[in-house]
Amino acid sequence: MRFSTSLFLWLWLAPASLYAQSGSPAPAAPDTTRKYETPAEAPAEKKPWYRGKLVKATAVPALLIGYGISTINDRGFYSSFDARRDIQRHFPNFRTRIDDALILAPYAELGLVALAGVETRNDRLNTLLVIAKSELIFGLTTVVLKNTTKVLRPDGTTRNSFPSGHTAQAFLAASIVHTEFRDQSQWYGVGAYTIATSVAALRMLNDRHWQSDVVAGAGVGILSAHLGYLSHRNRWGRKPRMVGWHATPLLLPGGGTGLSVTWRPTAVRPPRP
Repeated sequence: MRFSTSLFLWLWLAPASLYAQSGSPAPAAPDTTRKYETPAEAPAEKKPWYRGKLVKATAVPALLIGYGISTINDRGFYSSFDARRDIQRHFPNFRTRIDDALILAPYAELGLVALAGVETRNDRLNTLLVIAKSELIFGLTTVVLKNTTKVLRPDGTTRNSFPSGHTAQAFLAASIVHTEFRDQSQWYGVGAYTIATSVAALRMLNDRHWQSDVVAGAGVGILSAHLGYLSHRNRWGRKPRMVGWHATPLLLPGGGTGLSVTWRPTAVRPPRP
């Protein structure tokens, strides 16, 4: 028994004595007092101002609106008067009403592609809310600008030419299509913007708008859509999912019976890459 006890003590104390003789420190015991603490996260790197969401949302529309303003009437290197003169020279008798129908064609594309099963960036309810807010921004902005600038139309009919409402509407819808389907394919946006550009060209060919009107109108439409998304706090998801049907028997007045069938959605956040 003494031999066993001595052997145990020697095995227990030998490593420490060996370290003491060799001059090397004994290995420290692991610190277990902080093992349940959440490690501190590194502070997020602050992006430069020119990479912010607001700058990205307003840069292109600002350029378009600014260029449109700079070419009103006979201003600029290639003014609205110059553009109309060239159009009248090459298409003197052009008339069509197709531009009145094309302004909503991007929305038709949005609906058809969604019905075909292509997943949008937001669920349908949030997409409709974004569209409603964007249309409100577009409507107010267009009405204020038209009644403030009072630019005479090329055909001389009314003084509400700047900016082009048709063009703004078409580019607003095209921006919605591009945002909702850009994760699936960029070609959906290309098709929508092609339609919107056609509307702008037709407004000039029909002698209903100046070059400045359609360029600025494109900027107003894109800006309205971007502001609609920026102001929408649930834009990244909350897709309603039906978790089940619920049937409840009802006792109607007079002794009759009935059945109430309802379903309840729950908010589910889709995974993002």
